[in-house]
Amino acid sequence: MRYSRDLRGYGETPPDPKWPGDARIAVQIVVNYEEGGENSIEHGDAASEAFLSEIIGAQPWPGKRHWNMESIYDYGARAGFWRLHRLLRDIPVTVYGVATALERSPEQVSAMQEAGWEIATHGLKWIDYRDVPREVEAEHIASAVELHRQVTGERPHGFYQGRTSMNTVELGCEEGGFAYLADSIADDLPYWHVHDDRPQLMVPYTMDANDMRFSSGQGFGTGVEFFDYLRDTFDVLYAEGAAGAPKMMSIGLHCRLAGRPGRAMAIRQFLDHARAHQGVWFASRLDIARHWAATHPHQPRLRPSQMDRDSFVARFGGIYEGSSFIAERVWDAEMGAVHDSAAGLAGRMAQIFRAADEDERLDVLRAHPDLAGKLAQARRLSADSSAEQAGAGLDALTDAERAEFERLNEAYVAKHGFPFIIAVRDHDKTGILAAMQARISNDTATERATAEAQVIRIATLRLQEALK
Repeated sequence: MRYSRDLRGYGETPPDPKWPGDARIAVQIVVNYEEGGENSIEHGDAASEAFLSEIIGAQPWPGKRHWNMESIYDYGARAGFWRLHRLLRDIPVTVYGVATALERSPEQVSAMQEAGWEIATHGLKWIDYRDVPREVEAEHIASAVELHRQVTGERPHGFYQGRTSMNTVELGCEEGGFAYLADSIADDLPYWHVHDDRPQLMVPYTMDANDMRFSSGQGFGTGVEFFDYLRDTFDVLYAEGAAGAPKMMSIGLHCRLAGRPGRAMAIRQFLDHARAHQGVWFASRLDIARHWAATHPHQPRLRPSQMDRDSFVARFGGIYEGSSFIAERVWDAEMGAVHDSAAGLAGRMAQIFRAADEDERLDVLRAHPDLAGKLAQARRLSADSSAEQAGAGLDALTDAERAEFERLNEAYVAKHGFPFIIAVRDHDKTGILAAMQARISNDTATERATAEAQVIRIATLRLQEALK
């Protein structure tokens, strides 16, 4: 099985985004423009809208118009948008514009463009695509792009569906014309997603620093709570940036929610707070995408999880000395993006090794050659073992040193039934000899456990080299 999700991401050490001006944080504000694109029988839908409004617990009205719901959305276009526009007109905002909503709001579109805001596509309609057939959703995306072009004068550079299906990201990649996709909340930095061997930049969005939580049971009750959350998010990310790991802060706003006067004050207070700090880059999502693509372009790399079985075993079958069954079982089990790193693949191989039965693990130990033994002298070691022993100086021993190694090897095998095993890359020949002299007196159970741990360590070091 191939697992599609990437649970590793950038790991412990994310890349330095190198924001313009050495900014410590990139602040990205989205205004969602959905009013006029929501579910409504007047829009050809089966029922009224029931999502993201003041009416907690709203349900669709099949075949009927919901006057209160429509009025709430109308407020977003008629009043909320203009309040947010006044607050944000001097900031490089990104608009997530539902194409049919933009079509019904020419004055608002003109205001967005006069402010220099980026207008990304928010799909054709503000509906739930969960159960929409793949081919229909693809048609909607194509129609959204074309309608967007007609209404704004250019095709959108970014795409955020929002109410996604399992196909949305794949379809966005396959459309082929987007500088970025935003249907991800997986990171604090942009990242490259690969679909059908084609890289697509993802600029993640947010569900937490988002006014949608005013419309949920567990969320913001007042503008004060919203401001507190935005401020705290900013302060943590700003401190991380000052410490050398800058991030991106996304903020999600909706005209009918944050555009209400009792909430808009939180936006004003947040802007005052952010502007009081040096090294803050306010940017559109397109600004961020273009910067990332130029500064951190996609770098093709070996992806073990995507290799065919024969290629994988040929490449990694020797990681556990003379024991290709480990690699075979790894490939046959679940693999995903997390196993495309040295640490991830080492962890899975160690798991498979530990899951093997007693005899199989003993065979792995016995497959290891003696250190500085007869196989080394006859140049019959595997390439990895040969390089490792040479790196520790075991190919350049004095006669006395070689004799001592041979004596200890024989005594060790006679007592424990398998060769002495140590990750030689962690030691020089003096340290290796000292370890042999110390460990030979261990009982066999203790030494078996130590040897197995060393086998795992050797494999980890080999994978670090193979997946640089």
